Amino acid sequence: MSTSPALHRRVGATDHGTAGAESPYGRSVTTSLTWQSTLSATDVDDIVSLLAAAERTDGTGPVSEDVRLTLRPDQRIGAGRHLLAVAAADTGAAGTRPPIVGYAHLGGALDSRQAEVVVHPGHRGQGIGRALATALTEALGDPPARLDVWAHGDLPPAATLAGRLGFTRARVLLQLRRPLSPGTPLPEPHLPAGITVRAFAPGRDDEAWLAVNAAAFADHPEQGRWTLDDLALRRAEPWFDPRGFFVAERDGQLVGFHWTKVHEVDETPPPDTRPGPIGEVYVVGVLPGAGGAGLGRALTLIGLHHLLAEGLPAVLLYVDEDNERAVRMYSGLDFTVHTSDVSYHWLGPAAD
Repeated sequence: MSTSPALHRRVGATDHGTAGAESPYGRSVTTSLTWQSTLSATDVDDIVSLLAAAERTDGTGPVSEDVRLTLRPDQRIGAGRHLLAVAAADTGAAGTRPPIVGYAHLGGALDSRQAEVVVHPGHRGQGIGRALATALTEALGDPPARLDVWAHGDLPPAATLAGRLGFTRARVLLQLRRPLSPGTPLPEPHLPAGITVRAFAPGRDDEAWLAVNAAAFADHPEQGRWTLDDLALRRAEPWFDPRGFFVAERDGQLVGFHWTKVHEVDETPPPDTRPGPIGEVYVVGVLPGAGGAGLGRALTLIGLHHLLAEGLPAVLLYVDEDNERAVRMYSGLDFTVHTSDVSYHWLGPAAD
């Protein structure tokens, strides 16, 4: 495991980080922050437990799929780094490290970083979130790279901390949903002339799919940068099913796709409902200028009909709030807003 020297910060009972303040347990809390390029099996178990606790409390998943895919023992992915916070005031069993109480992931390109931060619900209000966010800004180099931090669920405490630390609200990602039931029937898909649709062929279609994905999402800060490694990571996941990965062709050339996904358990079910499986419109893309009018809608409907046939009761998708054309199309297919995630952009040292 590659580890940098630990950063020790005394953080107090509020996110202002007052030194020597008391924790809710009646003692000062010293939090040790450690940067790591890889994780041990123990680290992964602790982080997964932390994420589960945060999800139970907040009602939303605290990190993205991209981050969850990095939570593997001894796995190094590009320039990604993990920041672990351990509260030294906690006492574990003799000879064992206290559990991780805060976690941040720093990823993205070296000149444009993406980060996510989560603090265990039992250790909030002690300045750990502030310490993690401050350490992220200090790791950007000189001159500092761009930094955007995702806050899942658009929770008020995250907005408050972001404002205190010189971050500004920059992007909103909507989670839209619709039921798959007789009460909300699906229209039939109508493909443009000359278009055929088949299932994705792993290995054979990889390079062609990546090219279309990059062109379709050329202006997207995450999706358009996918590599063969990103695709391989997802193909190795238990949920991957090429039967639900549709590719559109014209004259033998791949010009569009709809990749669906099935979640065994809905992470954010509607209030007063029992969590169960849910489908997802994982990614829909069309090669600019090559698909023909209406191909995106037709591919979306093909995937929705597939999920309906698989017996899924509902489907979700993610779309940027400012992508008005896509939001309008999904609204026309009876999708409504379920939750939202917010990206906060760091304005730089002068604003901190």
